[in-house]
Amino acid sequence: MNVEEEVERLKEEIQRLGKVQPDGSYKVTFGVLFNDDRCANIFEALVGTLRAAKKRKLLTYDGELLLQGVHDNVEIILKAAPIPASEAATDSVVKN
Repeated sequence: MNVEEEVERLKEEIQRLGKVQPDGSYKVTFGVLFNDDRCANIFEALVGTLRAAKKRKLLTYDGELLLQGVHDNVEIILKAAPIPASEAATDSVVKN
């Protein structure tokens, strides 16, 4: 599995385990992700995949390196997916 595929899988797992926020983003703690059996089977290097997703500005969390135990309560926020331009145009037409 390449990095792009792993990042996409990570997004799916955050959506599965996290809580949706009013702005459409998802929030989950590092401990929940790290201790999930399914995630453990998918990701050989969860921290590396998190860093790759953060570098791509798909999610945010405090710090650079997350360590199990020490950082279990760090919140990871998967940003809301941007609305495609075609849908945004349709929404503005409907609202007017």
